[in-house]
Amino acid sequence: MAQPADDDAARKADLVMANHILADLGVVDGFGHASVRSAANPGHFFISRSLAPELVSGADVVEVDAATCEAVSGQPRLYLERFIHCAVYQARPEVQAVVHNHSPGLIPFGVSGQVLRPVYHMAGFLGAGVPVFEIRSAGGAGTDMLIRSAPLGAALARRLGSGPMVLMRGHGATIVGSSLRQVVYRAVYAERNGALQAEAMKLGPVTYLNPAEALGAARTNDEQLDRPWQLWVSHLKQR
Repeated sequence: MAQPADDDAARKADLVMANHILADLGVVDGFGHASVRSAANPGHFFISRSLAPELVSGADVVEVDAATCEAVSGQPRLYLERFIHCAVYQARPEVQAVVHNHSPGLIPFGVSGQVLRPVYHMAGFLGAGVPVFEIRSAGGAGTDMLIRSAPLGAALARRLGSGPMVLMRGHGATIVGSSLRQVVYRAVYAERNGALQAEAMKLGPVTYLNPAEALGAARTNDEQLDRPWQLWVSHLKQR
């Protein structure tokens, strides 16, 4: 079977679809954003202009220089928190896609001291648990909670480290992946795992996946990313 194209045109088309999928599944609403690294110029990435994800079209996609965090051409209104994406792409050369959201199933784990951990195989990528970024440590006690500067973006990227995800206290989460399909999968199943974990904790002690189980599940799921992606795309096309 021929492999799908992985050039910038294909990546931008998938970016539009990723925005719509995340909105359709309730992972983002009027806020949140996704991006994908340029295949032709890895120092650049594509992201929508400042717009609700559900409304993003191909005409809204902007190319941004990760080093300057500004649009390559024109003067589009960009997301205030584009610095999340710029910092991650600079710190993690292997990362090809980023999602930032305010997913309600995740917010409690950023403020409660309870560690987000995988309760089922679909969220094996969470591994031993997800770190939490405390903006007060990087920006002081009086920020508006947004990552609106390069220093705050760099601090967030450091807390993310080499992992797939970081929670942001009182704010949301940033998730990374080796492709848009992987990062969308992770964003969706992190949200679902958070809801399931919160319910399980009400019942008593929780048996989480151990590291070997989490790694094995994550590897298996990564081999099947097209399966949920095709379903989500199909749902959108039927509407």
